[in-house]
Amino acid sequence: MEVPFIPIKQMTIEAFAPFGEVIDLDKADHFPINNGMCTRYNDLATVELGGVEPRPLVNIFRGKPYDIPLHLKMVERHPLGSQAFIPMSRRPFLVIVAPDGAGKPGTPQAFLTQSGQGINLKMGCWHGVLTTLEQTSDFVVIDRGGPGENLEEFYYEPGFLVGFAD
Repeated sequence: MEVPFIPIKQMTIEAFAPFGEVIDLDKADHFPINNGMCTRYNDLATVELGGVEPRPLVNIFRGKPYDIPLHLKMVERHPLGSQAFIPMSRRPFLVIVAPDGAGKPGTPQAFLTQSGQGINLKMGCWHGVLTTLEQTSDFVVIDRGGPGENLEEFYYEPGFLVGFAD
C-alpha cells in the first residue's frame, strides 16, 4: 500500500491558528521591566487546564533528532490541557498536527518552525511527538498535571510520509 505524502510548510501564525498559538518574540507584546534592564514578553500563550484538580506543569523535554522524510504512524492528543513547547535553542523543529473529525484525527499537516519560535497546542489538538531535527534539543514544556486520563493515541494505517516538497 502506498503511503500518502505530507509536505512540510513554513510555520505561520495564520496557518497554525486552528491548532494553537505560535510563540514568537518578534511578534509578541513586550515592555521594559526591572529599571529597563529586562524586557518582558507578555502573555505568550493561553494555558488551558481542564478536568478535576488540574495544575500547570513546567517541564524540560530533551528530544533526539528525527530524519526526514519521516514515516508518521501515530498522533496523540491531551483532552484535559494545552501543551506549549518553547525551544531552549534557536534551532527550528517540526510540528505535526491534525484536525479532529468526530474524535479521530484527520489528514495531518506539517510545519517547520522558524528559528526561535515555539508553539502552544490547544487542549485536545491531535499532534505528532516532539520532532527535533539535526541534533538533540531541549524544550521548556508547559502542560497539565493532576488526576484524569490526559493522553489519547491514534495509529494511522499505512501512515504518512512527511518531507520537504521538491
